[in-house]
Order: sequence, then C-alpha cells, then structure tokens
Amino acid sequence: MLDILQNLAEQTGFATLGWKNYVMILIAFFFMYLAIAKGFEPLLLVPISFGMFLVNMFPSIIEEGGLLHYFYKLDEWSILPSLIFMGVGAMTDFGPLIAYPPSFILGAAAQFGIYGAYFLAIALGFTGKEAAAISIIGGADGPTSIFLAGKLGMGGTLLGPIAVAAYSYMSLVPVIQPPVMKLLTTEKERLIKMPQLRKVTKLEKILFPIVVTLVVVMILPTTAPLVGMLMLGNLFRECGVVKQLTETSSNALMYIVVILLGTSVGATTSAEAFLKPTTLKIVVLGLAAFILGTAMGVLFGKIMCKVTHGKVNPLIGSAGVSAVPMAARVSQKVAAEYDPTNFLLMNAMGPNVAGVIGTAVAAGSFLAIFNVH
Repeated sequence: MLDILQNLAEQTGFATLGWKNYVMILIAFFFMYLAIAKGFEPLLLVPISFGMFLVNMFPSIIEEGGLLHYFYKLDEWSILPSLIFMGVGAMTDFGPLIAYPPSFILGAAAQFGIYGAYFLAIALGFTGKEAAAISIIGGADGPTSIFLAGKLGMGGTLLGPIAVAAYSYMSLVPVIQPPVMKLLTTEKERLIKMPQLRKVTKLEKILFPIVVTLVVVMILPTTAPLVGMLMLGNLFRECGVVKQLTETSSNALMYIVVILLGTSVGATTSAEAFLKPTTLKIVVLGLAAFILGTAMGVLFGKIMCKVTHGKVNPLIGSAGVSAVPMAARVSQKVAAEYDPTNFLLMNAMGPNVAGVIGTAVAAGSFLAIFNVH
C-alpha cells in the first residue's frame, strides 16, 4: 500500500513540475486575464493561454502520442494557417481597396517592418531562416507567422515563441499603435476628413480575387497556399452562389480551426522550450518589427497626404499591418479622439486588407529566397 501511495505521489504535478513550469503557468494566467478581462483578441488568446496552461502541467500532451501533438502537426503542415486565411477571405470586404487602389502602397509600406527586423535579427546572430521566421511577426499576422516558421523548419525550436509573440502583438494593436501614430502626425493631419469611397460593382468584387491570385501567384508561386486560400474564401463571399460555403468557411470551420490552432500553439510553450534568452530576443524583435511597420505605414501616409494636397489622412497608414479589422478600427478610434465626426474606418480598411496580402507576399518572398516550396 505504501508503494502504491508513493507511486501516486510521484506522478502528481507537484512532484514533477519545476519552477519554470510555474512561471509559464502564471504567464498563461496573464494571457487569460488579457483575453477575458480586457477583451484583447479573446478568440485567439483564450485557447492559446489554455494550451500554455495545459502543457506546463502535463508536458506529454504535446509529445508524440499526446492529443495536442496531432493538432500541432496540422500547424507544421501549414493546413490550419491556410484554412484560417480562407475564413479571413470569406469575412473580408475588399471593396475599400478596390475603390482606392493607392491603399496598396500603404499596405506595402507597413511591410518594411518585416524586412527591417530581418536584418536586425541577422545582426543579433540568428541564421537567415530564423531571422525570416521571426521578422514576419512585424506583419501582426499569426497564421502567416506559423505558416512561414513551419515551412522554414522552425517547428521544433522557434515556432512556439514566434506564434505567441505574433498573436500577442495582434491582440495589443490598440495599445501599441496609437502612441506611434500620434508621435508621427500633427493634429492638423489627424483632423483630415477623407471623401467617401466610390461604390464598387459586383463584377469588380468577383474579378478581384481571381486577378490577384493570377498576378501574385504567377510572380511568386510560393504564396499560393496563403494568397490562394484567402482569395478562394473571398470568391465564396462575392460570387453570391455558394452561400453555404461562405457561411461555413467564415463561421463553423473558422472557429474549429481557431480552437485547434490556438491550443496547439499554446502547447508549444513548455517551460523548457520557452524560457530561454532566445525567446526574449524574439519578443523584442517582434515588437521592433511591429512598431517599425506601423511607423512606415504612417510615414508613407504623410507622403500621400502631401502628394494629394491634404486629401489623405496619414492615420490610415498604420492600418497597413495585417491585423484585420482591428488595425483599421484603431485608425478610426485615434481620428475620432480629435474629431468625433471623422469617420476613417472604411478608408483605413483599404490599407488593412492590402496588408494581409502584403504579409503573405513577404512570407512567399522569404520562401523563394531560401528555395523552400
């Protein structure tokens, strides 16, 4: 009987966990607090934080044979990130981008944060592939970060910290962006009211996903999984003849994928894998990339403001990062602080959806550079 009791005692978490596990459990509770009490991207942070909580109490859950190991394989194989993009496409209206094509410039400008962080990561001693996987955090796009890290072979080392950093910064967009936006713009610029966008025809909306897929994938075939699924979802939405597919991909399927992806990403953050100096570097580099991307979007917005003689509010440039639609809402919120009658949301959605495409193109360019298919 004593042997039985001793064996049971040795199998409890109290006997097997170290102090690092308890640190990670506290971090998991912090993410839960942000999601539940503060409302920061709860659909993402609740499953991520609970996956983090689980793996640091029962590390075997992510090892081969454990439940979340098989969820995680879907991340490594790029299945879940691609399905997320299909759902995003089905939920997204590309009309503002079609109505004002110069928004592409602001979406592209925000990607400078990615390339700036890439060279900074190289300078800090990361390999080329590691630097590429880390730098994509600057796009504030969790699925693309997971997709690129998996394709570049970072699954067993950096994918967990990269994914958690990317989703954390996505959730903190309303906290991180406004100070940068206010620092780089004048009050006069923030008060600029932009004209209402023209009405986009149904034919334009149907042709857009087809044309974008054709052009982008022909130029950069490595973008096909992300751009292709994004545009397929959007074609479901706009063609008007597959309502069931639109509803499934934007609702039931999307939420199932978020559960699988979120819990498996959280489960990659075991204490042994996460509490390392490398993780701190990744977090800092990701933040630097995100701030730089926001800043470059605003600065290009200022240039467009000058070129158009004051018709473009530079605040919409910050929406060029890929966090849809949160970044566009932040542009609207900051503008409304100075003039409650200034409605920039639809104007900001153009750069925002352009940023989704831009981040996927940036990921595809890294895959092409390293000859990964």
